[in-house]
Amino acid sequence: MKNISDFPKRLNFVLQAFLLAAVMVSMAACATTSTTTSSSKSPELMFVQIAEDVKMDPAAKTIRLVNVNQQTLYFSDRPVRIAGHIKMADYLKEWTAKAGNDNFGEDPPNAVLSVFEPGKPDNTVVAVKISHPKTDGSDLIYNYKLIEGSLPAAGGSTSLFIDWIGVGGGVGPGFHGVGVGFRGPGLR
Repeated sequence: MKNISDFPKRLNFVLQAFLLAAVMVSMAACATTSTTTSSSKSPELMFVQIAEDVKMDPAAKTIRLVNVNQQTLYFSDRPVRIAGHIKMADYLKEWTAKAGNDNFGEDPPNAVLSVFEPGKPDNTVVAVKISHPKTDGSDLIYNYKLIEGSLPAAGGSTSLFIDWIGVGGGVGPGFHGVGVGFRGPGLR
């Protein structure tokens, strides 16, 4: 924070992102279909990335999350509800073979991009398949394939809601096989 006058703007951004994440978790809980089975013992993690702005390049098919938070949020739904955050470097490992057979690089996830464009009363929501993440300073760039919706005309406060990574996948030892750093049996 450069000066105290940035505090209200930053607080408003965080509150909007938190409320949007809460709505998305509630929507996921109410969904009529589920990707988990009752015999599944490990949670399936979903991820949220929050950025101050977004830049779309339709010609290059890239999404740039501008000044993205360097902590990626993760959460799971029933039967085991957990939540936490991981550092960007650990999140990016989920895109490589280091994460095991069930990794985003082998099976790129779908995601929902939610952008609060200036002057619009509602957020712009678009579904995409993301792949090939790379960092550029404090930005994170993904290649994308449009699934549904229209790309935002302008940037603004942005959240990217990323589909789950499979059973046993995720971010290492922690609760029921989920934690940070490597895949493992987890703690119960």
